[in-house]
Amino acid sequence: MVKKIPMRMCLGCGEMKPKKELIRAVKSPEGEISIDLTGKKAGRGAYICKSLECFALARKSRKFERTFSCRISDEIYDEMEKELRESE
Repeated sequence: MVKKIPMRMCLGCGEMKPKKELIRAVKSPEGEISIDLTGKKAGRGAYICKSLECFALARKSRKFERTFSCRISDEIYDEMEKELRESE
């Protein structure tokens, strides 16, 4: 039997890709938003490619805010961008 690969859509480019190739952003039950490199944090997840271009696209079009249905401050975006740069 072929194992099913979980697919997720990138918020930046809108492409469906295997979950392992993407980075998860998560909104915790307390409402805190962060990058989840383990993919195991509790909360609502959203995925983006491991590229700063996709992150910039998702940020510009407010895709994170729509997904998490809340306002996201620039500090949080900057923190997420920093984590993305460090994970490359």
